[in-house]
Amino acid sequence: MPDVLIIEDKASFGEMLRSSLEDAGISATLARKGREALQVFKKEQFGIALIDLRLPDIDGVDLLRKLKKFDTDTKFIIMTAFGTIERAVEAIKLGACDFLTKPFDIEQLISLLTRIIGERRCLYENIILKEEAEKIHGLPTIIGKSSAIRKTTELLKKAAPTDTTVLLLGESGTGKELFARTCHMLSSRKEKPFVPLNCAAIPRELLENELFGSEKGAFTGAVARKLGKFELANKGTVFLDEIGDLDLNLQAKILRVLQEKTFERLGGTYSIEVDVRIIAASNQDLLELVKEKRFREDLYYRLSVFPIIIPNLRERKEDIPILVDYILSRRLHSAKKISANAYQKLQDYDWPGNIRELENTIERAVIIAKDTIQSKHVLLPGTTSADVSVERARSLKEAGNRGQEKAEAVLIKKTLEETGGNKSETARRLKVSYKTLLNRIKKYKKKGLL
Repeated sequence: MPDVLIIEDKASFGEMLRSSLEDAGISATLARKGREALQVFKKEQFGIALIDLRLPDIDGVDLLRKLKKFDTDTKFIIMTAFGTIERAVEAIKLGACDFLTKPFDIEQLISLLTRIIGERRCLYENIILKEEAEKIHGLPTIIGKSSAIRKTTELLKKAAPTDTTVLLLGESGTGKELFARTCHMLSSRKEKPFVPLNCAAIPRELLENELFGSEKGAFTGAVARKLGKFELANKGTVFLDEIGDLDLNLQAKILRVLQEKTFERLGGTYSIEVDVRIIAASNQDLLELVKEKRFREDLYYRLSVFPIIIPNLRERKEDIPILVDYILSRRLHSAKKISANAYQKLQDYDWPGNIRELENTIERAVIIAKDTIQSKHVLLPGTTSADVSVERARSLKEAGNRGQEKAEAVLIKKTLEETGGNKSETARRLKVSYKTLLNRIKKYKKKGLL
């Protein structure tokens, strides 16, 4: 992504600026008219726009107004002649961060641009949606500097302060709950409960009780009143993950909460008013479910007032080194380093399990590696820790022993699966004592073979 967009109608001066910045290691794009700048700005993101106040087709201040509508995060610097300083001051009031009076020292410009670029890069190394969020204990951090993740977080920032229903769409493992929690913590409801519920993780016959609660005696085993998630989240946020797995009956009841702000407990005889914000998420194509009559169309349009697509990891591979460093230091509290070949292996893989799969892979690598994590410690599908164990063997006998351990572990695992986890039956089939089987299981689990 270019760092700077130069908007200057004098060709020689504009080319001189672009060339000087490139020599200083600052990438730049040149536009010679305001309308050309608008077209370029629509297609690409720029950290800084350097605007000449006097352009042949659009006044520089008017151009600033238009550009700010496309990207409020860009820093704007005005170039002005001596007689137009008043207009430059007007531009500052509109949000320009600085202005330079022509003729100016190129070194002065480069120094200013270098400072701004440095500040922006520090900001995007760890994207935290608002400064207040850093002070909230336990708030997950959205990590990344890619264009894909920046666009997503910008949308979330716009939605968070409102009470609008948000629909998060993305593959499993992309961090939908992290985004939902962040949205809640950046809203006016942040002091109230955030109540998550995975609609796919709870049996359908129990889900209604979890959502809406029940009265004593509503069903066998209901020995006391139970408050549901909506009641517990009053004045706060309910996060309904994997909402595409809700059956149609429960979908109708969720729709009622959205429309009327009321529901009834199981076995209840009166409606309960509730003030909750709903954030929903799904890894399925809800519109396709609507066509298949498995998801209510009216509920879909109620939920998708503000849809946000969470990018998968293969669309933001430039974020992998930052994510890995974060997982190592903050999640695993590990001081281990990671080699360039290991980074390359991580970036060459497509990560169908997204960030969740990346976290698991790094955790395994930390366990296996003694010091620096190398490529061989990064166990992707098709490799196991046993492969690394055999690779480390210093003799044929040692390799044979380790290969035998791997074969034994595979056989034990397969037999356990066949017996439904029955260890006594597994020991009988493998013709070893129950104690021997337990010792082998313990040994191979410790080595990462089971």
